[in-house]
Amino acid sequence: MTDGLFFRPNLKSLRRHRCSEWFHDAKLGILVHWGPYSVPGWAPLTGELMEVVSRWGWEFWFTNNPYAEWYFNSMRIERSPTYHYHLKVYGDGFSYDRFAQIFSQESGKWDPKEWVELFKKAGARYIVFTAKHHDGFLLWPSDYPNPQKGDYCVERDIVGELADAVRDEGMYMGIYYSSGLDWTFNDRVIRDITDLFDAVPQSREYGEYVYNHWCELIDRYKPLILWSDIAYPVTGRFLELIAHYYNILPDGVINDRWLQFNPKSRSFTLMKLLLSRKRIRDLLFPHLLKSTPSSPHFDFRTPEYSTYTETRKEKWESVRALGYSFGYNRNEGINHVIPIDRLVWLLIDIVSKNGNLLIGVSPMADGTIPEHQRKRLLELGEWLSVNGEAIYGSRPWYSAEGVAREGIALRFTQKEEALYAILLGRPERKEITIKNLRPPKDAEIQPLGSDEGVDWRESPSGNLLVRFPAALKESPAYVIKISPKPE
Repeated sequence: MTDGLFFRPNLKSLRRHRCSEWFHDAKLGILVHWGPYSVPGWAPLTGELMEVVSRWGWEFWFTNNPYAEWYFNSMRIERSPTYHYHLKVYGDGFSYDRFAQIFSQESGKWDPKEWVELFKKAGARYIVFTAKHHDGFLLWPSDYPNPQKGDYCVERDIVGELADAVRDEGMYMGIYYSSGLDWTFNDRVIRDITDLFDAVPQSREYGEYVYNHWCELIDRYKPLILWSDIAYPVTGRFLELIAHYYNILPDGVINDRWLQFNPKSRSFTLMKLLLSRKRIRDLLFPHLLKSTPSSPHFDFRTPEYSTYTETRKEKWESVRALGYSFGYNRNEGINHVIPIDRLVWLLIDIVSKNGNLLIGVSPMADGTIPEHQRKRLLELGEWLSVNGEAIYGSRPWYSAEGVAREGIALRFTQKEEALYAILLGRPERKEITIKNLRPPKDAEIQPLGSDEGVDWRESPSGNLLVRFPAALKESPAYVIKISPKPE
């Protein structure tokens, strides 16, 4: 929090803002994609973003895009799997706008309290909701209607109802809004990564439209997270917007996807020239997914389907879906969502390096969350109900990683009075050895979830030997609490 400051619309002033402690403490959020694309709910099962792009490149990615929320773009790429699916199921004359009409009807069945109850059981502390995705459809009744399509929005105040339900459960509300793409203003088909830049609307009309929407969302719903995507129009008064936000909600935080560029500038022309060379762009862009370039100001970074290998001083949030798609994909099942052990390890690894995890959930058009996603969320919540002490409110230790002599990977987190050594796997024997860890002689060492302490001793070489109770419950990871913590 940045108490007592008045923020002005310039970078020097905005950079006095500090990422709020609540966001550091929260660790786990849920990102919900829900809209007209949830009606067809279809995409090929291509795989996870980083793996696909690294192996086959961006042109292959967009042709075989597993993100179902990109349905409108994918259906217009001839010979793509989505193009063929749309022709087969809906026919050549069936427009995307008809999905919006169906969604408006189906979303009337939705109960926001059911979502929030599930997300709370999953252990999430904040929710980020997609108020507008790239298709331009609004999930709140805006005073600034779409000038291209009129009332291209729901009548029901979905954003407002969810915000109320989230706060009623003591959780934090965030809003996602696609600032950089709106296919009602610029319907350029994106077939490769270079097309993405030309698809960003830069007109004065669009800049004012985006600015007014963001201000309306801030003033009406008071979100503590502004989650922009792709880019931000140069005509959108970015500095004024963020100063307004911080002055109204000083505890609010913004992500890093506010890239601004002038399409007529020499630097932009040079960048496009370099990226037009396939070898350069395929090598470069998997790395850029970890660090969005040239955002004028941000509070946290957002690597997608990716993490950092080292502890970061700046706050970050890794974002990924439970499966391959952020939007609902009827092709996905339990075999396509991240396994529970890998999900728990991912959360632990991210938290140990100063990050949060934002996990994508994809409801059907009527608001139903698929059963395989519910199952995985509840499994995560079950682990956190026992071991959340080592996650929520923790901070990185001086060393994030370690390895027990027995070969089990370790991660470390800490609080003021305790160190948490987290084993990413089940010990095969009752005793493990943590290298180069020397607790104080009066330390108490206890596994979380157990009322029993453990026997421990320090070896002559300075290693910690811990002997577990006779029976360890099955779990993706085990936490050893050491208090007071080693110096």
